Amino acid sequence: MEQNNEIRALLVLMDDPDDEVYDTVASKLLNYGKEIIPTLEQLWEVTPDESLQGRIEDLIHRVNFQDLQSEFAEWSRLEQPELLRGAILVAKFQYPQLNVAAVLTQFDQLRKNVWLELNNYLSPLEQVNVFNSILYNFYKLKGHELTEREPNHFFINHVLESRQGNCYTIGVLYLALCEMLDIPIFAVDVPRQFIFAYIQVLPHLFNMHQHILQNAQFYIDPISGVIYSQKDVDSYLKKINAMDRDMYLAPILNKRIIFKMMEELALCYRYKREDQKADDVQQLMQLLVEVK
Repeated sequence: MEQNNEIRALLVLMDDPDDEVYDTVASKLLNYGKEIIPTLEQLWEVTPDESLQGRIEDLIHRVNFQDLQSEFAEWSRLEQPELLRGAILVAKFQYPQLNVAAVLTQFDQLRKNVWLELNNYLSPLEQVNVFNSILYNFYKLKGHELTEREPNHFFINHVLESRQGNCYTIGVLYLALCEMLDIPIFAVDVPRQFIFAYIQVLPHLFNMHQHILQNAQFYIDPISGVIYSQKDVDSYLKKINAMDRDMYLAPILNKRIIFKMMEELALCYRYKREDQKADDVQQLMQLLVEVK
């Protein structure tokens, strides 16, 4: 009862013209976390004052963002954070009320369709052909270049619903499937590209990310599933004067993949002059760097 009285008292002060008073009120309401959101939404619905509605919307965003920061920090602390979970957190930036269970159900159906077509007798190239056939032919995933600057292409829920994404979101689906199905395909850190390598490794090393580059059999572009040879990739590195081949072709960890994905998302928001969103994304990126 005492807590409810305090909340009511704080809500009354939400429209105080003194910014210092409002900042104090907002700070105290933030301490209640996500449980305060339904109350704020109810207040917004019965408020005719547009400036007060704006304050309520801002506070709801701050509550959601505060919660998302905690989730990112927790994910980043894990020794081997799941790639799909990282992509879901990125999507929650734009869709705070994201139905995570629905996303996981859609992904699991995709996994089952791939798994049913795989068997132990397939060659590496045949395994990739199964992936490509289901993702690009059956599901008709369409990859878009990052230069299109479309924020929705960065959100995994949108990709599963619309079947359209970019190299990062389609790539996350591809790599997450590989993680679950024990297919040794990994992202490699090629400059200005996001491509995968099929690297033959011993089963017990699958999640160790300590692989011998000489075992890379071929490379895959997640936008379309196009397969490149070692010669193709070496020619590209030579063309852009990338001297240290081993450094550029090293497998990259899931946290680094999500960081690069968010880096491009922030650039996308900058391009669209949505600087506040870009700043928020960069704050989340900093968590991936700082959390140990």
